[in-house]
Amino acid sequence: MWNEFKQFAMKGNVIDLAVGVIIGAAFGKIVSSLVADIIMPLVGVIIGGVDFDFSNLAYGKLKYGQFIQTVVDFLIISFSIFLFVKFLNRFKKKEEPAAVVAKVDRTEELLAEIRDLLKEDKDFLRKNETS
Repeated sequence: MWNEFKQFAMKGNVIDLAVGVIIGAAFGKIVSSLVADIIMPLVGVIIGGVDFDFSNLAYGKLKYGQFIQTVVDFLIISFSIFLFVKFLNRFKKKEEPAAVVAKVDRTEELLAEIRDLLKEDKDFLRKNETS
């Protein structure tokens, strides 16, 4: 059971996922600050002086501004993780595909021999007819 777990844990996808989760958690606060303090105020200025803090945007109790900020956070974090994993994959040792050995079935082998013998007989008969 331990060996199975080690094989599972050492697969590339599991390691990539772990790296993504760790990087995402560590990077999350930086991105949240970037979105809340820099990007959203710029977007507010661009679209015509809307409240610079999108988290205050709401329609009644529906806080759609906070949702917009969260979506932008997610997009930036996911793209950053994508770039990081892509960067790490460049350094992974590439496995060479195993050479595929075409194993011929015994039946096919025998049929090939029969075909060759028939061809030889046919050639032999042709030569004898002309002589």
